[in-house]
Amino acid sequence: MADVRSMCAIGKHGQLGLNGKLPWEGTRAREFREDVQRFFEMTKGHVLLCGPRTRRSIPQFAYADRTIFEIRSSMPPAETIAMFPNRVIYIGGGPPVWSAYASFIRHWDITRLPYDGEADRFFDPAWLCGVRNGN
Repeated sequence: MADVRSMCAIGKHGQLGLNGKLPWEGTRAREFREDVQRFFEMTKGHVLLCGPRTRRSIPQFAYADRTIFEIRSSMPPAETIAMFPNRVIYIGGGPPVWSAYASFIRHWDITRLPYDGEADRFFDPAWLCGVRNGN
């Protein structure tokens, strides 16, 4: 059985996204750089399931040491997870992906960053309980 996890960063008020990107993208402060580095360290050697938008944002170097698999809304989560038995699987973002996979995620790793700005996507605490919402 796969070990399904998710790792994400949120702003001070649960901000996740802005115009299809991380709202703090390009911020050079130490906390933001360290969060990105930690993501790539933790997912190394494992499977990353993500939607098309997230996949397009992944740098080329990351493909060398992890399995990156693009998922679609038409793919049943249980069947997709079953494709990677006995592997650690990280569920990459956005809200539609987390809503679809929330009930399968055993471990959430959430970093709260010092971002206090604008966003159009927010973390839904119901995901922690495996609740599917229409975010």
